[in-house]
Amino acid sequence: MFDLKEIPVPYVRANQWFTVLSVTAALLLSLPAILLIPLLVGVYSLLFKQNPIFSLTRPFLKKPLSSYAKEDGDQQRFNQWISVICLGLGSFGFFFGFPIVGYIFSIMVATASLVAIMGFCIGCFIRYQYLQWKHRRQFKS
Repeated sequence: MFDLKEIPVPYVRANQWFTVLSVTAALLLSLPAILLIPLLVGVYSLLFKQNPIFSLTRPFLKKPLSSYAKEDGDQQRFNQWISVICLGLGSFGFFFGFPIVGYIFSIMVATASLVAIMGFCIGCFIRYQYLQWKHRRQFKS
């Protein structure tokens, strides 16, 4: 397989596109149940540290995994947590009669994934700020 501390960029991009397309389909088709697909994939990947999207992507890669640029595995798991929380809250909103909540969290996760594809990782920024805050707090005492 590959080192879980580093994830090849094509796998990360495939997961981001999967999220963007799933959420977009759910919203455009007015089928919020589609949100359960990326939610369940995200939960599965967090629980078992294996993402099914990676397995689906592998046959399309032409080079060996070791030749691709890598993303930090811890950062990607942090991002996946954010995605799962937002998709969970979005699904909750749609299924329990709070469609505004559903739209807000669904659009947030799709936007974050799309922006990450374009080059700016919102989850990375959040994690960096959190780690800086934690570091300052630790050395303030």
